Amino acid sequence: MPAEASDSRPSPTLGFARAAGPPPPPLTERQEARRRRILHASAQLASRGGFDAVQMREVAESSQVALGTLYRYFPSKVHLLVATMQDQLEHMHGTLRKKPPAGDTAAERVAETLMRAFRALQREPHLADAMVRALTFADRSVSPEVDQVSRQTTLIILDAMDLENPTPEQLSAVRVIEHTWHSALITWLSGRASIAQVKIDIETVCRLIDLTEPGGRA
Repeated sequence: MPAEASDSRPSPTLGFARAAGPPPPPLTERQEARRRRILHASAQLASRGGFDAVQMREVAESSQVALGTLYRYFPSKVHLLVATMQDQLEHMHGTLRKKPPAGDTAAERVAETLMRAFRALQREPHLADAMVRALTFADRSVSPEVDQVSRQTTLIILDAMDLENPTPEQLSAVRVIEHTWHSALITWLSGRASIAQVKIDIETVCRLIDLTEPGGRA
C-alpha cells in the first residue's frame, strides 16, 4: 500500500513543476463525483486538524469510497492535499470573478486579488497549513498536481491583470509574483510574518507588472 505522506526534501520548484507526458483521460460523471467527495473530505479533515489529521483511511470512510479506490485517485496524502489546494484555488477564482478587483492599475488589481485569496486561506489556517506543507513535501511524482496549482494561480493573476495574451516579460513577472505569494503563505503560517508584512510584500512584487507593460519603464 502506498505511504500516507512523503518525507522527501522540500521541492526546489514549489508551485511551479511542469507535468510530463500526455494528460490522463477525462473522468466520467460518476468518477468526477467520487473525486469531488474525496476532495471535500480531505478539506474537511484538514480544516479540523491540519496535515496530520488527513489520514487516507479516514478520507476513504468520509467520502464513502474503498481505500484502494482512493489510492487509485491519489497515490499518497501529499498528492491528495496538493489536489485539494488546486480545488480550493479554483473555488476562489470563481468567487473573485463574481466580484472583480477595483484597482485602477493591473498591479493594484493583482495585489488586491492575491490579498483576498490570502484572507480566504487565513480563515482556514489548519487547511492552509496542510496544503502548503503538502506542496513543500511534493517530489517529482506529484508534478502534475503541483502544476495544476501553478496554472490556477497564474489564471487568477492574469484575470486580475485583464490580460489574455501576456508577453514573455509579463509571464516572467507573474512567475515571480507566484513565488512571492507562496513564500508569503509559508512565512505567515510559520509565524515569521504578519498580515501587514505580507500585504507590503505582495504590493511591492506586483509593481513588476507596471515595469513589464508595453512602454513601461525598463
